[in-house]
Amino acid sequence: MPIFAPNFNVKRSLYPSPSPMKQGFDNEKYLRIQSEHIKERIAQFGDKLYMEFGGKLFDDYHASRVLPGFQPDSKLRMLMQLKDDAEIVIVISAEDIERNKVRSDLGITYDKDVLRLRDVFTERGLLVSSVVITHFNGQASAVAFREQLERLGRVRVYYHYLIEGYPTNVELIDSEEGFGRNDFVETTRPLVVVTAPGPGSGKMAVCLSQLWGENRRGVKAGYAKFETFPIWSIPLKHPVNVAYEAATADLNDVNMIDHFHLEAYGKTTVNYNRDIEIFPVLNAIFESIYGESPYKSPTDMGVNMAGFCISDDDVCCEASRQEIIRRYYTALGEMLDGRKGDEEVTKIALLMKQMKLTTANRPTTVAAYERRLQSGTPSAAIELEDGTIITADTSDLLGPCAALLLNATKYLAGIDHALKLIPQDMIVPIQRMKTSMLHGNNPRLHTDEVLVALAVLSQHDDNCRRALETLPLLDGCQVHATVMLGEVDRKIFKKLGCGLTCDPVRKV
Repeated sequence: MPIFAPNFNVKRSLYPSPSPMKQGFDNEKYLRIQSEHIKERIAQFGDKLYMEFGGKLFDDYHASRVLPGFQPDSKLRMLMQLKDDAEIVIVISAEDIERNKVRSDLGITYDKDVLRLRDVFTERGLLVSSVVITHFNGQASAVAFREQLERLGRVRVYYHYLIEGYPTNVELIDSEEGFGRNDFVETTRPLVVVTAPGPGSGKMAVCLSQLWGENRRGVKAGYAKFETFPIWSIPLKHPVNVAYEAATADLNDVNMIDHFHLEAYGKTTVNYNRDIEIFPVLNAIFESIYGESPYKSPTDMGVNMAGFCISDDDVCCEASRQEIIRRYYTALGEMLDGRKGDEEVTKIALLMKQMKLTTANRPTTVAAYERRLQSGTPSAAIELEDGTIITADTSDLLGPCAALLLNATKYLAGIDHALKLIPQDMIVPIQRMKTSMLHGNNPRLHTDEVLVALAVLSQHDDNCRRALETLPLLDGCQVHATVMLGEVDRKIFKKLGCGLTCDPVRKV
């Protein structure tokens, strides 16, 4: 049974977990060799390379969690090294515009995200030359979005149309009634990066259509795919690759041995089911356009070098195991909220079983659970950089996560736990306002309210100032709560950079 220290309810983790400061990935090496490899691929085709970017070009927090040391904007920084040779084409499906599809991580529609992406890339000095609206069939909302983009200026807009029987009807695809119907996207640079707000936008079809058009114009152009996961050069059941399966459980992606690559070269590599299943069709399209295919396998099409930049495999393995558990809790919460069924939970539970993982492998889960057993109230725990775990429970004045932030910042600032940073006579009027004037049901202070109170008091109270200054030290720390948290608390932990999990239990 873990022994808790007095006052703070602090303990050292009994389970291994990666310190937020431990690095397992050489980011500078990645930036260097990845850009070099892309240049080699451009040279392979001569005139132009269309590179489909899967996943996120920036804000890739999944990669930074499973490959500690990978910076969330690494792919964007890598592109910056090629910016004089590169231009960006953003793809969005007319069907996604029509149904107002939303990016769940950002809470904005895909069309709004196109504008956001354009602004971010442009601010970094990258050329965003075009937007392609795919799956176009006269949708009024897509026409309105095109007009909006054209009013904003600085970007050209093109339509690509639905092709009956795509991608298997190669004869129709490779004709004037197939790719020939699409607007040809005018580009000027040797590297054309094709990206999108999310999956299913039609990035690959845009690349293939452009190859068809370039070939008709006598330009030698090639295609490559930049997909960070699964990492082709590490084992199929490596925790990093399994974590990718957990992250895409809702898409039913499955990592597989690339049997095309094994047959062609006698080497075992990893890809995912959709690329392997579509490869024979892509091969047929390449042969139809060029006369022969430049690739012998889906792995051949990729340019990802991340696997060669893992500097500490143990750190990446443990970080990935923690990510699998985190994804499991996320899926449980979404099922409880009615946003998803149980399929995702079932799949991730199977992955956990394969990896011999349980929720007890997450130290904060165990600590929060033990604190709840002791107190009989909803509780929370945070694991700090050095492995120290701090816990808190619910009181009449504070929710468990508000109390947790106070406990953690006091510990980090070396302040006695017995000292009350926020006096009760300040909390009570706030509670009265929440319940009597704003008609709220929960009088307890949340994380944002505690932080605002600390900020106000820090002007005249040195302890509050010291506690507030420790907040950056929470970046990368892991948190678990024994109840589902509200939107406010979730956002606070996200902004602090904490990895949060919650038991699928509603607050009473």
